[in-house]
Amino acid sequence: MAQPLVKKDDDRDDEEYSPFLGIEKGAVLQDARVFNDPQLDPRRCSQVITKLLYLLNQGETFTKVEATEVFFAVTKLFQSRDIGLRRMVYLMIKELSPSADEVIIVTSSLMKDMNSKTDMYRANAIRVLCRITDGTLLTQIERYLKQAIVDKNPVVASAALVSGIHLLQTNPEIVKRWSNEVQEAVQSRAALVQFHALALLHQIRQNDRLAVSKLVTSLTRGTVRSPLAQCLLIRYTSQVIRESTGSTQAGDRPFYDYLEGCLRHKAEMVIFEAARAITELHGVTNRELTPAITVLQLFLSSSKPVLRFAAVRTLNKVAMTHPMAVTNCNIDMESLISDQNRSIATLAITTLLKTGNESSVDRLMKQITNFMSDIADEFKIVVVEAIRSLCLKFPLKYRALMNFLSNILREEGGFEYKKAIVDSIVILIRDIPEAKESGLLHLCEFIEDCEFTYLSTQILHFLGIEGPRTSDPSKYIRYIYNRVHLENATVRASAVSTLAKFGAMVDSLKPRVFILLRRCLFDSDDEVRDRATLYLNTLGGDGSVVETDQDVKDFLFGSLDVPLVNLETSLKTYVSRLTLLDLLEASEEPFDINSVPKEIKSQPLAEKKAQSKKPTGLGAPPSGPASTVDAYERMLASIPEFSNFGRLFKSSAPVELTEAETEYAVNVVKHIFDRHVVFQYNCTNTIPEQLLENVIVAVDASEAEDFTEAGSKPLRSLPYDTPGQTFLAFEKPEGVPAVGKFSNTLRFIVKEVDPTTGEAEEDGVEDEYQLEDLDVVAADYILKEQVHNFRHAWENMGPDCERVDEYGLGQRESLNEAVSTVISLLGMQPCEGTEVIPSNSRSHTCLLSGVYIGNVKVLVRLSFGIDSSKEVAMKLAVRSEDVTVSDAIHEIVASG
Repeated sequence: MAQPLVKKDDDRDDEEYSPFLGIEKGAVLQDARVFNDPQLDPRRCSQVITKLLYLLNQGETFTKVEATEVFFAVTKLFQSRDIGLRRMVYLMIKELSPSADEVIIVTSSLMKDMNSKTDMYRANAIRVLCRITDGTLLTQIERYLKQAIVDKNPVVASAALVSGIHLLQTNPEIVKRWSNEVQEAVQSRAALVQFHALALLHQIRQNDRLAVSKLVTSLTRGTVRSPLAQCLLIRYTSQVIRESTGSTQAGDRPFYDYLEGCLRHKAEMVIFEAARAITELHGVTNRELTPAITVLQLFLSSSKPVLRFAAVRTLNKVAMTHPMAVTNCNIDMESLISDQNRSIATLAITTLLKTGNESSVDRLMKQITNFMSDIADEFKIVVVEAIRSLCLKFPLKYRALMNFLSNILREEGGFEYKKAIVDSIVILIRDIPEAKESGLLHLCEFIEDCEFTYLSTQILHFLGIEGPRTSDPSKYIRYIYNRVHLENATVRASAVSTLAKFGAMVDSLKPRVFILLRRCLFDSDDEVRDRATLYLNTLGGDGSVVETDQDVKDFLFGSLDVPLVNLETSLKTYVSRLTLLDLLEASEEPFDINSVPKEIKSQPLAEKKAQSKKPTGLGAPPSGPASTVDAYERMLASIPEFSNFGRLFKSSAPVELTEAETEYAVNVVKHIFDRHVVFQYNCTNTIPEQLLENVIVAVDASEAEDFTEAGSKPLRSLPYDTPGQTFLAFEKPEGVPAVGKFSNTLRFIVKEVDPTTGEAEEDGVEDEYQLEDLDVVAADYILKEQVHNFRHAWENMGPDCERVDEYGLGQRESLNEAVSTVISLLGMQPCEGTEVIPSNSRSHTCLLSGVYIGNVKVLVRLSFGIDSSKEVAMKLAVRSEDVTVSDAIHEIVASG
């Protein structure tokens, strides 16, 4: 019995306990009664306040009554002359933030302390008063605060300046009146006073660029002595340089010279701040970088870990944009790979991987191998991503880098770390054809002992796409079929799908794949059995070695080109319609996947009214995207005038034809058919005393020559605040993206409504209301369609129907403006995030996909470039299933 007790005591000696462990609010509030004792115990009172502050900072909430009682009890402690207790009282009052009627209780005590001979009292009283006071009381103590700013005691002056920084958020007009005193404080010899004064002065002037520029110009002449203030000034100088990039170089030069001069400062923090500021300058040249890189290189060999870390982190960022400028530091960074601080070592390695040359790759790999086992997963992920970039930079070194990735893939690690490695190998396989076979084998070996279901399914899916295209696909079958026996149901189902893909693409493997799929018919999981049955029937389960139909390949390899929510809704509609037809003993056509809408239509109607007013018609935000799609289709099919127009290709988002807060709210939805365009005008009457009847929209199509009016459906009645629709159809050439401008006028008979009875008068007056013009543009004939693997889709589309041409887009404000203009012109879906342009980029490639009217798939690759004069050039490559559609896309761009 004795030994376990001794062991327990030994363990207890090693543990650390919080002094606040187990304290409760109720008990502490009971202890707070000591504040009312006639003979105050300063030590005991300080302990109770400490516990109260702990509770507040841990998120404990006090009721109004509890907070008031504690506040009044704390105010009684002002009678104690103990300096330590007084500081705790100040803290407690700040944390409690008393209400306006309670502040009065302590105001007199705090103002007395603010004029005390004890500097500690004065400084803390200023901080507390500025925290709890309002604008009215602030004007009364403003004179004292101005005096405190220029006080000889630096503690008091800093307290007033920091309070000014906080007050600037709530009472800026008062604080701005202190500019003279703050400017005087900037010349103080006390380091912290100068630092706080400069920060406050900049905040006062931050909205005036000229004033900030003058401030920087005056202070860069050498009047700032405090290292902290110097660091602030360097940041403000960098800001001025950034904002004046459009001005002449001569105006920027003195500021840059100041930054370069700070590299010779005696304070290390100033040197580093200046070096970092130079490296972050927009358009910095190698010549300007050289002195900053030299200083950072010296920091790499510093004895202080913080300096080594700061230097290598800054060089890591520089290596992303100017790798050659950092190469001189490579020898120093190699010595940091064995640094005790793992963060420094990780940054050193990733920087070396960015700046190293092809000959240094093998040496780096040897050093990294010993290093990887000593760092956490988050650092390993950074190294893996750097290795991936290096491999893409030097493709000939893929063997060494791929072997390294496969070795660390077998080691212990968390999900994110393993996912980063797998993603890297997949990218290398896709971008370096020579790496495909070895990379796939590495992935196959990994899934033999993979504990993450997600990674196993992803690798199996990738293997099903790339494996059949290798020189010997049969060698992967063993790895795939092992998953059917050794894994959970999710992985087994994925393995069955992968086997089917091998059977579809490699005819010689079909008999073996059929045998394996038949074995899967006896699996314990429904999903696995169902998939095996489906694929056996799809591939033709007789086991004969015949070429797989293209339709089967498209089914197995093609991406689902319709949103799942739309497919689900369409299937539900089909089933309900089928049930009804069964009751009527009518025949029904089989379900057609082409009937499923390919676009999730959102309805972002601008808020034209107050929240009490209803949105107009189907332009209202729907309960779900698919419900709106089906609602449009059902509604148009139910109108006899439009029922023979065929399948609806696309419906646009509502276009506003009236401004906000007008008498009548009207927006229009454009419904595109193969030979027709239907305008659905959603109308709302916002005048309570009026009833509108026989509402139609008269359209002047003189600027739309290709359109001929084909029918209309007026709105019989439009009561107050009740949405209604009127329709107008136009015929156009079949399959042609006809464009034009339509002038719209709302015509109706208006009848006065009795506000007491709500009944309308019998006689009405004809009236009309002018609406905004409506444009039908080329983008209306292109449906957005998301493509998750653009490269795969582009290669599958083939070059047969490709059209390539170059265009000059003229002068643009930025590359971003040019890209956005072309995307909106074509109305296609940006893929893989290519609509986002990196900052300071001079060139960019944007990938778009869509479906052209007639259900023709289109892929577009846009390559942009911008020169120093902001002239933008664009190369447009289009691939589609029809060469005439590729030509049509080029015509849209040429005429746009």
